Amino acid sequence: MSSREQTRQRVIDAAIDLLTREGRDAVTTRAVADAAGLQPPAIYRLFGDKEGLLDAVAEHGFTEFLAGKRVDPDPPDPIADLRAGWDVAAEFGLSHPALFTLMYSEPSRTASPAFEAGMRILMGRIRRLAAGGWLRVEERLAAQIIHATVRGAVLTWLSLPEDRRDPALLTALREAMVTAVTHQEPAVREKGPAGAARALRAALSDQEALSGAEQHLLREWLDRLAAEG
Repeated sequence: MSSREQTRQRVIDAAIDLLTREGRDAVTTRAVADAAGLQPPAIYRLFGDKEGLLDAVAEHGFTEFLAGKRVDPDPPDPIADLRAGWDVAAEFGLSHPALFTLMYSEPSRTASPAFEAGMRILMGRIRRLAAGGWLRVEERLAAQIIHATVRGAVLTWLSLPEDRRDPALLTALREAMVTAVTHQEPAVREKGPAGAARALRAALSDQEALSGAEQHLLREWLDRLAAEG
């Protein structure tokens, strides 16, 4: 790691410490510079401005969260795998409340490379559900529901007084997510084309028999069939 990178990381660590101990309002360029043993102009040279620093802090949070994800490419129970992934996200938020709130406070921060890497892991989970006929909704909608429920669960929990924080809230929201995005039994075992269309749509990326144009047309047909369900 270069000297510049080491300094940059020292500033990020100082900002996270201030954020954790004193809240977002305490994260000023002067306070962070003092905590990192630097002059305020160094913050601007490294990050551009305060928002650039906060973006770097959020990216660090996404990277830390990504490092804690457990990925099984072929889980024996994809529904249990979905629950486990949701729990990991919720546990991270509850363990890093100030950082989690910063990470999800502005939509632009979810365009970070680490966030996108995490999304690829999530979409892999969803694709396995779809390929097995478990998925009730379209894949992108499933991802949105999963994200919305875990963020909502964490932020609601953090907004409550400690004596009113009931773990049953987290369990109920997780199970509501599972019900919203999955079938109790694989849909491909049921009559009707929608579940089979979703399963076939998920498996297209693994075949080479069709040309690109043919795959595009087939996906369009399958999307229309899946939407009927």
